[in-house]
Amino acid sequence: MKKSRREFLKTSCRALSMAAVATQMRHFGLINVLAQENAASEPALEYKALVCVFLSGGNDSNNNVVPNYDAGYAQYAAARQTQGLAIPRANLLPITPPILGQDYGFHPSMTDMRTLWTQGKLAVVTNVGTLVQPITRQQYQSGAPRPMQLFSHSDQVEQFRTAISNYRATTGWGGRVSDRTNGLNAGAAIPMITSIAGATVFNIGNNTAPLIVAPSPTPLNQVLALNGFGTASDELARRTAMNNIRQVDLNYTMIQNASVLTQQAINVSQQLITDPVLTVTFPNTTLGNQLRQVAKLMKFRTQLNMSRQIFYVQLGGFDTHSAQLTNHANLWTQVSQALKAFYDETVAQGIGSQVTTFTMSDFNRTFNPAGSGSGVGSDHAWAGHHFVIGGAVRGGDFYGKPTSNGTIFPTLVNGGPDDAETRGRFIPSVSVDMYTSTLARWYGLSENDIPLVFPNINNFPASNLGFMM
Repeated sequence: MKKSRREFLKTSCRALSMAAVATQMRHFGLINVLAQENAASEPALEYKALVCVFLSGGNDSNNNVVPNYDAGYAQYAAARQTQGLAIPRANLLPITPPILGQDYGFHPSMTDMRTLWTQGKLAVVTNVGTLVQPITRQQYQSGAPRPMQLFSHSDQVEQFRTAISNYRATTGWGGRVSDRTNGLNAGAAIPMITSIAGATVFNIGNNTAPLIVAPSPTPLNQVLALNGFGTASDELARRTAMNNIRQVDLNYTMIQNASVLTQQAINVSQQLITDPVLTVTFPNTTLGNQLRQVAKLMKFRTQLNMSRQIFYVQLGGFDTHSAQLTNHANLWTQVSQALKAFYDETVAQGIGSQVTTFTMSDFNRTFNPAGSGSGVGSDHAWAGHHFVIGGAVRGGDFYGKPTSNGTIFPTLVNGGPDDAETRGRFIPSVSVDMYTSTLARWYGLSENDIPLVFPNINNFPASNLGFMM
C-alpha cells in the first residue's frame, strides 16, 4: 500500500528524532532566511552567549547574602535566629562590596562562588523582583499597581521569564531578544536559543523557538542523532525519498518552512558527529550535567556559525517551606560548584569574557521563618538577590537601585520600610526589566529595540544597572 505524503512525513519525522528542533513548531519564523541573507555580507562578530540559570521554587536569597557587620547581622539574627533559620555569623564567607563599604557574607556552601567574587568575575544584583512600576510600602498598601498574582509560583515564574508583569505574555524575553538580534547569526545551523531544561516561555519569541536537548551524561552526538538514515539499502532509499519529497509543494508557506526545518535537523545532526571532550571536570549533578552540555555545544560554535547564543538551564528544589537549612545547603553546594566549573571551562575555551551566566528565580522567601527547629523553612515573598558571572562582569561588588534607606540593600526588619506586609516580603527596588535589559544590551540588543523587548522599561529609572562592561 502506498503511503500518502502526510503519512511519509509523519514517519520520517519520527525517525529524525528531532522533536527538540520542532518544539513550538507554530513559530515558523524560526528560519529567518531574509535576515540571514541581509547579514551574510557583514564581517564576523565576536561570539557572545547568555546562560540563564533558573532556581525553581523560589530561592531564599536572604541566606545567600547576609549582613556581616554588627548592626546588620543583629537585624538578621533578630528575625531568624529564634526559630533556627539564621546562619551562624562565624560560618559566613566574608565579602566586602565597595559600594556599601561594610562587611557581608555568602552562604557557607558558596565557596566556589566566593572564589569567583574574589577574582572579580561575580557580581550581586540586589533586591530584584517583578514590578509594573516603582512602588513603596505606602503605595503598595494603598493599592497601587503591582504584579499579577504576586507570591504565586506559576505567575511569578512566568513574569521572570517574560519580563512582563501586568499581563500574561505568550513570549519570553529570551525569545524576544533572539527575534531582534537574529540577524547577528547569519547562516547559523541551529536556533539562537537552546534549552537543556525543556520548553518554557523564556525561549519563545514571535519568530523564535528553541532547540531542546537532553543534558549530560547523554553524549552530545546522540541527543540530535538521526535514526533510520544509515547505510543499509532501505535506509538510503528512505533518505532519497525524504530529500525528494522536501522539494515538493514549496510554494506553500507551511510546507516550505517544514522542509527548511527538516533540513536544519539534518544539518545539525551532521555537524554534531562527535561528543567533545572538555578541559574542566564538571560535578555529576543535575545542574552540573546541564551546564556540561551547554559547554559542549559552545565548542561547536564555529562549525554551527553561531555569533550569538542564549541557553536556559534549571534546578528545582528551592520551594523550602520546611527543612530549609539542609536542603538549601545542598542546593547551593551544587549551584556553586557547577557555576565555577562552567566559568572555568569558558576560560579554557577562550571565551571567558564572552559568556555571561546569571540567575533567576520565582521570588525570594519571607524573612520571617515558617516553623522552627529542624523543620524550619520560609514562605513565598518578593524581591531577592541574584548573581551574574563572567569575564565581562564588573565583579566583586553589589549593583542595584536605592531602597528606602538610601542604599541598594533593603532594611532587614519585618514590617519595616521595605516590607510590603509584616513578614519580610521585601519590595523590589530593581525590576526584572532593569536586570534583564542590562544583560540584553551587553548581548547586542540595540537601544531602539530595548523598549520593544521590554515593553514596561520606560516605567523605571534605568535600563542599565552598570554591572556589565
